[in-house]
Amino acid sequence: MSFKYVNHLPSPEIIKKEYPLSLELQQLKEDRDRQIADVLTGKDDRFLVIIGPCSADNEDSVCDYVSRLAPIQEKVKDQLIIIPRIYTNKPRTTGEGYKGIASQPDPEKAPDMLEGLVAVRKMHIRAISESGLTPADEMLYPENWGYVEDLLSYVAIGARSVEDQQHRLTVSGFDVASGMKNPTSGDFSVMLNSVYAAQHPHHFAYRGYEVETSGNPYTHVVLRGAVSKHGNSTANYHYEDLIRLNEMYEKMDLVNPAAVIDTNHSNSGKKYLEQIRIAQEVMHNRQLSPVIRKLVKGLMIESYIEEGCQKIGEHVYGKSITDPCLGWEDSERLIYMLAEMNAK
Repeated sequence: MSFKYVNHLPSPEIIKKEYPLSLELQQLKEDRDRQIADVLTGKDDRFLVIIGPCSADNEDSVCDYVSRLAPIQEKVKDQLIIIPRIYTNKPRTTGEGYKGIASQPDPEKAPDMLEGLVAVRKMHIRAISESGLTPADEMLYPENWGYVEDLLSYVAIGARSVEDQQHRLTVSGFDVASGMKNPTSGDFSVMLNSVYAAQHPHHFAYRGYEVETSGNPYTHVVLRGAVSKHGNSTANYHYEDLIRLNEMYEKMDLVNPAAVIDTNHSNSGKKYLEQIRIAQEVMHNRQLSPVIRKLVKGLMIESYIEEGCQKIGEHVYGKSITDPCLGWEDSERLIYMLAEMNAK
């Protein structure tokens, strides 16, 4: 046989019962979800900052990082809503390499998806309880939604997943903010079609059930740059890109037009320090153009305790084992700068 069935994974209901979110934290999440939704619908003028490690590889350092964000959130609460990136699945273009804590709780050991599901819930719940901040995660595998649906205030659909019908239809059943990235080709039409699909109701098969969804009005686009036919990174966060995106939004039957700018990936060419300049340019363009200010609701930033990245096994605390990230000091200064620029 081509498949070897290693383990029968428990249902989301079983895992959630074993590792529940307290009533107090449920209420916290409901309030945060509403605030984030209000930003996307234009009821709230604050700005979203989705910030954290490229991949959440270690519970202690990730929760340490997220807890450092909490006092900053209190200081900038009138201007920003900080959403910690706790990304537990890592997309791999070729399928090789570390695939995230959901698959491999210990990067130096063999995959163990049962332990991975437990590790994901424990880390998310600990981060929420210690910081009061509800997180974002990438939904690389749509069937995993049930394991984290009560924990996340933001969901990202990646560049390699956004064209997949199952991802689009599954997002139509989410009740939280969901960002659809442009594909690696950079095609805005593909990205907007994914938003259209996710905002509308559907009838499909999901986890062994026939299901119906009502559509997710908080689905929006995420610009992450593109890769040209020659393999070069091309940015798509500039003034003219945003004006073009707004014009395309206006031609479609979509509610709550909104964009989040990913400052890393192909927008920065994975040059992590460029994220600071890119963030400044986006905020400057929001000041120049009322259209862009209304459209662009937030930024995604890759950041950790130590800047750069390391190889698996080097054991530098709080340093990415995947893509390079901003360090803590630069990240803190950047958050305060974003708050100041949003106030203008």
